[in-house]
Amino acid sequence: MRMVATPSAPSGTEHADVVIIGAGLSGIDAAAHLRRAHPDRTIVVLEQRDHLGGTWDLFRYPGIRSDSDMFTFAYKWRPWESTNTLADGPLIKDYLESVAADEGVDKLIRYGHRVRSVAWDSGTDTWTIQAESDGLPVTLTAQFLWSCTGYYDYEQGFQPEFPGAADFEGTFIHPQFWPEDLDHTGKRIVVIGSGATAVTLVPALAESGAEHVTMLQRTPSYILSRPGKDPLGQGLRRVPFRARLPFKKLRAASYYEALRWENIGLSVGVYHLVQRAPRMAKKIIRNHQIASLTARDGGAGFTKAEAEAYVDQHLTPPYDPWDQRLCAVPDGDLWKVLRERRADIVTDRIRTITRTGVELESGGSLEADVIVSATGLNVKIFGGIDVTVDGEPLSPGNTTAYRGALLAGVPNFAFTIGYINASWTLKADLVSSWFSGLIAEMDRRGAHRFVVAEPDVPGSRPLMDMKSGYLLRGAPHMPKQGDSFPFEAKQNYLADLKVLASGEYDDDHLTFG
Repeated sequence: MRMVATPSAPSGTEHADVVIIGAGLSGIDAAAHLRRAHPDRTIVVLEQRDHLGGTWDLFRYPGIRSDSDMFTFAYKWRPWESTNTLADGPLIKDYLESVAADEGVDKLIRYGHRVRSVAWDSGTDTWTIQAESDGLPVTLTAQFLWSCTGYYDYEQGFQPEFPGAADFEGTFIHPQFWPEDLDHTGKRIVVIGSGATAVTLVPALAESGAEHVTMLQRTPSYILSRPGKDPLGQGLRRVPFRARLPFKKLRAASYYEALRWENIGLSVGVYHLVQRAPRMAKKIIRNHQIASLTARDGGAGFTKAEAEAYVDQHLTPPYDPWDQRLCAVPDGDLWKVLRERRADIVTDRIRTITRTGVELESGGSLEADVIVSATGLNVKIFGGIDVTVDGEPLSPGNTTAYRGALLAGVPNFAFTIGYINASWTLKADLVSSWFSGLIAEMDRRGAHRFVVAEPDVPGSRPLMDMKSGYLLRGAPHMPKQGDSFPFEAKQNYLADLKVLASGEYDDDHLTFG
């Protein structure tokens, strides 16, 4: 139970104990943890869109799905009740809506509230949040502010300048804003890009009526198949001992925990194996891709020699695995449409867009009725909100993250940014639990404020330290990380179990007042 009174708001201004910005995967997780741990505190969730779900409400392109397994992508405390390893966007949105309703989070969300600025005042130990709703200003104050806005710009995807794009007579779209009325049946489609979005779109479009789909890439990505249904999950469903466990909830919990830890071990193990033995990893991936493209049992496909040449030309990046995020395809759906020649990959550069397609630097051309520019995201940390601390503007790129959850020098502020080499939610759950516990620790100490002292050596590496194009472009605008605890972000769930362990709030950098 809360033991201290929070500062009061100026007359006529609404005050909340905690204001959460964003009602996506992270915001729902944060609010659910707070409601359970602090039922007497007032919580407000501000969401600029008209629906919850964040990414899973915004993206509507064909085939949209998780690229992490659902047993770790779902919340630890709310099991994913299916053996499906990967899930499509609508199923994930339904899951989030169900969780929000069951946890009472849906009643805390205020939709259509765009936060413009936030300001901390040490004189009153409060944040003042300036938002806009229906064109009218809205002001709130809060003791704690929690950014759950993700890391990318919801309003604008990354769009390179393609010469001649204005001359194209077909449909030119970015997947972040997929037209609901687009009929791609019988169309020739060129998908520009080679990341997770492109790898998802190509088989989905080919399987749903497109005449032909070409993935046009400047640089290949590493792509691996994984089973659409978890083999361990299917096996456990047939194990007799489950039926003998005494309670239905216990049976469900044991089943989910087994799948969850299997996938945690797999993701952490594969990542560190790849980091330590990149040459071996490259060989394994190459052999997998060759086998996936080669014709079997008289079916469609490449000869082994053709598959080897195809992989070397179009599926072998110039960097090591996990320098950029690995792309996963469920049940080899991409390999299937490539084997059947309903899709192909072209590795080249664009000279210009023409009236009827794409002219390549090599001299070739691609005819197209639809061009999809799957060229990535724009990084927009903390939603691009203007932040001031005691009147001084704050630039996130000049800050250092603490335990990947707080910022040095910024009182009573937390943020959630998930993993980039594993499920986002694994980190989000840890941050939610740890920060809820931090508020309880303040109650025990009778404190109104916490602050992290600046490290002796400011952080030098981006918090999301990977070589993907969008992260490199956004690096100057991201908080930095240090080289040692508690300022280093290891991107390792097993390590973070200790770094963000509930009850761990004592070190020389975190102070209360």
